[in-house]
Order: sequence, then structure tokens, then C-alpha cells
Amino acid sequence: MALVDQNKRSIDYLRVSITDRCNLSCLYCKPRSGMSTLPHCEILQYEEILRIISVAVPLGIAHVRITGGEPLIRRGVLGFIRSLGTVPGIEDISLTTNGVLLESKARDLREAGIRRLNVSLDSLKPERFAQITGKDNWREVWRGIERAQQAGFEPLKINMVPVKGVNDDEILSFARLTLERALHVRFIEFMPIGADDRWRRDTCVSAAQVQEVIEREFGPLIPFSTKRSAGPSANHQIPGARGVIGFISPISKHFCAACRRLRLTADGKIRPCLLSDTEIDMKAPLRAGCSDAEIERLLRLALQIKPERHHLTDADSGPGACFERTMSRIGG
Repeated sequence: MALVDQNKRSIDYLRVSITDRCNLSCLYCKPRSGMSTLPHCEILQYEEILRIISVAVPLGIAHVRITGGEPLIRRGVLGFIRSLGTVPGIEDISLTTNGVLLESKARDLREAGIRRLNVSLDSLKPERFAQITGKDNWREVWRGIERAQQAGFEPLKINMVPVKGVNDDEILSFARLTLERALHVRFIEFMPIGADDRWRRDTCVSAAQVQEVIEREFGPLIPFSTKRSAGPSANHQIPGARGVIGFISPISKHFCAACRRLRLTADGKIRPCLLSDTEIDMKAPLRAGCSDAEIERLLRLALQIKPERHHLTDADSGPGACFERTMSRIGG
């Protein structure tokens, strides 16, 4: 029986965080201080992740995205990706990275089986990049993007989070990247997960505001769609551009009715909704020797508690107050 939740949403997409560790400290992801990483013994082993996925795939999970933290810093990640490719029924394996290590790994990732690659990049200015991320790695990230394109990742997706007063003046610069390059630039609204110490509603630049800035410069955007696109991004193109511009609006216009995802955290929790702390523990049963039937039962239990929608924008919801985990601890 397929994975269908109580709101009749078919779940076919699993986001898998393989580490909570990261070599950057992006302002929208985790606090700059007071943040500790989990002991290695608390992180799921690759064999444990593969077992969960092997049970989930016959139930309908066909798309797996590898995330972190920063997934490329975990030892053995390429071998893990190759092992994923041997699981019958997986149609698509993708990965999200901050790009710092991408230059040396892009070709190996493609050969291992990754076909879709997202790179998080919030500034095209090296000095500002350092302010946002806490590290001076912009040049390495940009070389990684160029190497990924050379390795055959097309389109290559760039995730940009515009924050008012921080980098919102670069919206047009990112949009211009799509004119001559087959890049898919996605503008993602700033969320309060892991950023309670610096998130305010007035710092969030809405998707509509971003689109207005772009259309003021380039005229009306053209809606763009592909058969493969089933994610939350509303895609458009500047007339005549090679690339695509996407808008992801979890704050101003949620897309919960079309959500088809579950998340597996690095420490073994199934999280039915990004914007809710409700989780199902998979690690303890796994390490106690549970059966595949028990893993399936827990996956179905996650569907029973998957909310109809998030309540982040409800009037009585304090910004970020309900979130115990940072984004790096959930999986970006």
C-alpha cells in the first residue's frame, strides 16, 4: 500500500540528512555561537540509512535528496551515493551543497549517480559572502559551480535567500546569471528555523517582492514548467534567457497542500513537516534490532501525524518559537 497521508497527499520524496556538521555558518541556518555538533555515535550509519530507504522505496519513495549540514564533508559520501543507486525503484538521487568542496567532487558526484545538484549561494560579492557565512570561501564555491556545469549538471540550481538589508540589493545580479547561463536561480523566502536570534518578519523578502524587482528591470516574466518539476518552486524565465528563475514562498504563500515529502534527520528522526517539531524516532528501534515491518509501521505513523499545513504565519504563532532544531540539525 502506497504512502498516502490523511490529506490524500502521495508521499514519494525523502530528504535525507547525513550530517549535522557544516563548514559554513550561514545566518539563516544556525546560530554563530552556542552551537554544538552531535557525537558521531548519534548519527545514523550509512547502512542504517540504506535500510530505511530500502523499506520506503517499495512503498512509493522514488526521489531521494541528500542534505546536511554539508553532506560533502562526511567521509564515504560517494560510496553511499553509489549504494543508493543500487536500490531498485529509486528514480532520482539529488544533492544539496554549499559548494565549498564542489570543485574537487563535481565529476565524482555525477559518476556516482547524482543528476540534480543544488548549490546554496547568497551573495556574488566575496566580502559579503564572508559576512553571511562566516567564512571566506566565495571563490571556491564559484569555481565549484563552474566545474559542476562542466561536469554536465544542467540545469544547475542556485538557492539564494534574500534578506532585507543584507543581500536584497543583489536580486538583479542573481537574475542576470540566467541570461547567458543554463542556471536555475531560486529565490527562497527567509525562514526563522535556526535563526531566532536574527529573524524578524520584516527581514523576509517575499517572493512577490523579488518578482516585482526583477520585472521592473526585465519586464513580465514568462511562466516556465517541465514535466520533471514537481517541487515547491514557481518557475519563470526572463524573455530570451537560457536559465530559469524560481520563487519558493514558505512564508507568504505556503504550498502545504502539494507537499509530498518526508525528512530523515542525521540522528535518525523522521520529520513529517519541516515547520513542525513533531518527529518519529527511527534510530532507537533500528539499533534494537527491529523488523522491516516495524520500520514500515513507523513510516506510516509519520503520515498519520503529518499536518495539513504549517502554522508559521498564524497571528498567534511567535516567529520561530516552536522550533527546537536549527536548519542544520533538520537537513537543508
